[in-house]
Formats: sequence, structure tokens, C-alpha cells
Amino acid sequence: MWELRSIAFSRAVFAEFLATLVFVFFGLGSALNWPQALPSVLQIAMAFGLAIGTLVQALGHVSGAHINPAVTVACLVGCHISFLRAAFYVAAQLLGAVAGAALLSEITPPDIRGDLAVNALSNNSTAGQAVTVELFLTLQLVLCIFASTDERRGDNLGTPALSIGFSVVLGPLLGIHYTGCSMNPARSRAPAVVTGKFDNHWVMAETSLPSPPPETHLAGRAWGGISKPSTVLLLGPPWSLGSTLQV
Repeated sequence: MWELRSIAFSRAVFAEFLATLVFVFFGLGSALNWPQALPSVLQIAMAFGLAIGTLVQALGHVSGAHINPAVTVACLVGCHISFLRAAFYVAAQLLGAVAGAALLSEITPPDIRGDLAVNALSNNSTAGQAVTVELFLTLQLVLCIFASTDERRGDNLGTPALSIGFSVVLGPLLGIHYTGCSMNPARSRAPAVVTGKFDNHWVMAETSLPSPPPETHLAGRAWGGISKPSTVLLLGPPWSLGSTLQV
């Protein structure tokens, strides 16, 4: 409970709120159907990826820049953050996402905003197919985050913000044809709450609390099994997942 008395903890929670608000605002905004320029899959993928990369670079040193309940749950399962911090992060992410979607809805003409790019099954995809796709999309994202922020690696890590951003770009290139590509329960819930459209919403929300999703276990186990167990993962650079324990 000592975290609640920490100014750094409050700053980190607010950073998650702000980062998720900005991420959802720009991500959903890129998918709006403007008649003069309908969005392409590549445009949407790049917008989400650039948003994540920018926010990880800007706010990663404050909170770890999870911006995603699935990532926060993965860190909790991997014992990189406390349950208390995870709960506050997820709450901040969900509230920030809804705020971002609501803001976008308010400033967009009604005939353009549509359903705010709410996630839904498409192209005759079944619920089982959609869940499987979302599992692998989130798996590769969480695995990339673990790998690119693990200081145990002796090779050149490069820029975590860039690699994580590319991982987010990768998801929509496949997933958008099945579910609109979620990979992020906050991104899925936000437009659903604002528009009131929850059809098959459980498919996109399967990566969230309170039940730890299977992909977070798989990513953690996979990276833990193939990485070198030489040092403790909790020690990392400011932008790493483990840094949140050092705040």
C-alpha cells in the first residue's frame, strides 16, 4: 500500500490515462470514413503503430507506457508489477480510452464518425476464429515487449519504442480483416461504450482482467524459456516493463 502514498505512483497512473487517451484518439481517428479519403489498412496500421511508438518514447520513463490492459496483465503475471499498480493501471487505461473515444466522437461530424471503428466480426469470421486470431496478435505484441525491454540481452536492443511500434503495425495487417484488430481491450471497449454497440464484444475483450488471458501466459513462458536466465528481469532501463517497480 506504500505505493499509494507515492507522487511517482500518481504520476505513473495519470501517464497511463493520458497515453491511452491519446492512443485511442489518434488510432480510431485514422479509421474514420471521410468520403474524400477512405482509410486503407496500411494507414490504420501505421497510425496505431506510430501512436504507440511515440507514447512509449514520451511516457515510458514515467509509467512503463503499457497503454494496454493485456500488457499490464502480462506484467502482473510475470511479477514485474504489483497487483495494486496493475489494478490502477487498468482502470486508468479504460477511463483514458473512453475519454479519447468520447472526445473524438464529439469533434467529428455525425455522418463521418459512424460506429467509431468499433471492433466486430467481419468477413463471415466465426467467434472461434476471431478469438484465435486475437490471441496470436496479442501474443506477438506482448512477446515483442518482453524481448525489446529485457536488459539481460547482450545484443543491441535498438529502440524499444520503435520495435513495439512495429509490432502494433503488424497486428492490423492481418487482424483487421477478422475483427478490426483489437490487441487491446481498452481500444475495443472505448468505442463500444461510446456507441453502445457490444455485439460479440467478448471476443475482443478476452485479453482483459479479471481473468489472466492465455496469451500473456504464453508470451511470458515463451520468453522466459528462450531467454538467458542470467540476471533478474526486474532490472531494466527507464522505459522497460520492470522499471515500474523502481518508481
